[in-house]
Amino acid sequence: MIPRFRPIIGAAEFRALFSAKSERVAAFEHAFADKTGVSGAIAFPYGRSALWAFLKAVGVTGSEVVMPPYTCSVVAHAVALSGNQPRFVDIQLTDYNMDLGRLEEAISEKTRAVIPTHIFGYPVDMDRLTSIVANAEKKYGQKIWVIEDCAHSFGAARNGRLAGTWGDAALYGLNISKIITSIFGGMLTFQDRHLEAEVRKWRDRNFKAPNSLTALKRRLYLLAVYPAFNETLYGITWWLQNRTPLLNRLTKAYHLDDKVHFPPDFRDLMMDVEASVGVAQLQKYDRIIETRRRNAAWYDANLPESDEWVLPPILDGATYSHYPVRTGKRDKLVAELARHGIELGTLIDYSVSDLRSYSGIDDCPNSRAAANSMINLPLMVGDKKLRHIRDAFRSIA
Repeated sequence: MIPRFRPIIGAAEFRALFSAKSERVAAFEHAFADKTGVSGAIAFPYGRSALWAFLKAVGVTGSEVVMPPYTCSVVAHAVALSGNQPRFVDIQLTDYNMDLGRLEEAISEKTRAVIPTHIFGYPVDMDRLTSIVANAEKKYGQKIWVIEDCAHSFGAARNGRLAGTWGDAALYGLNISKIITSIFGGMLTFQDRHLEAEVRKWRDRNFKAPNSLTALKRRLYLLAVYPAFNETLYGITWWLQNRTPLLNRLTKAYHLDDKVHFPPDFRDLMMDVEASVGVAQLQKYDRIIETRRRNAAWYDANLPESDEWVLPPILDGATYSHYPVRTGKRDKLVAELARHGIELGTLIDYSVSDLRSYSGIDDCPNSRAAANSMINLPLMVGDKKLRHIRDAFRSIA
């Protein structure tokens, strides 16, 4: 079966597991900052930990944080667990990003931060967003932090400028499903060295070094990924994930959609072994993004048109963390493609504003519509598999 996503790991990452040296975290931070076009970066155990730590470090508490609801629930969890209240702004159904036409009315005297999510590798119009925020700062006489969520938008750009270079900080996730991975992990990037130093000091005071058992578990986890995503064996992985509860400890324990929850190790510092894998992944960064862009363009040119699905836009600067297709017959399409040996993803199959923990705050019908109808196609595949996926869609169009 062709997996819906596949981490691009090989011999370099395998060697990194067993040749990790001290000070690799600092080396990873420097290399990551260089690659993302900023002055500095700080490593964290998870992206959600990075967001939580930033809000704590700059003293945002008891306030509203504006964000889109069509995003990973852990973003809202980080806001809530930092002592703040998410305020949701609905998305637009063209690129699935926050509808900036609704942003100005959502900002109030209670607002202390805005989190624009560059979803699926589509960059938000940050010129417009930062202008709206600047006007609100003048109106209310207070700082409103802009934290770009780049977990889906490594390397994305708008008008030649990289996502993650407009705001006060930018947030990246580095788990196994992201464009590049450090096994687990997250990164917070900055253009203001003083702000970076302030957040780093707070992290170092409030996070702790993990024990040696955690390092062993991380190594074993990545080693298990090699056979788990091998296409010959992936049918077994798919069955275990979809037909049994055996993998829940590696999924639900770290991502409970409808429970405001962090994993127990959310304040562990990133380990050298994770950073070593991250450094190896950065060597593949440009090639991974090039492949995603090429394959997204190929799908756009070759998948059949149908009343049963809406293909995503092809935009300059997008990097396609996913190839999202909207359909009113999602379950049918997933089942039919599975019979052709193709797994379709249903990532973000909820609107955070509709989850029990956050319902009643804001009504976001576009986010709900996307959540109920979105699938994503495998992107990191070769030409033969692209043609197989095309032919499977043609057979049901």
